[in-house]
Amino acid sequence: QVQVVESGGALVQPGESLGLSCEASGTDLGVNTMRWYRQAPGKERELVATIDRSRVTDYLASVKGRFIITRDDTKNSAYLQMNSLKAEDTAVYVCNAEVFEATGGYRHYWGRGTQVTVSS
Repeated sequence: QVQVVESGGALVQPGESLGLSCEASGTDLGVNTMRWYRQAPGKERELVATIDRSRVTDYLASVKGRFIITRDDTKNSAYLQMNSLKAEDTAVYVCNAEVFEATGGYRHYWGRGTQVTVSS
């Protein structure tokens, strides 16, 4: 059974850095595009970063230049390095993975999220 699990969330001060990890387990078929979303209290979920199998990346405008998304296909994992964190980055960060299926195509799987709090 495929599971997507995030880790690395923490309480940090403004200006500090933090790294998040996301692993899709339970599959030998690999993962297509992986994405990080975030949702702050009272706000809609927003797409933060995307990385496809060619390692083409895309970022939310407000994090561009501060966040870096990478992946390791040997571990079906994606990572989000967050630098120069701001209070407005506070949110639950959720990973989405497009997991390949034996019948062809892929299916979306979601993690439960990891809390990032930026506060002095």
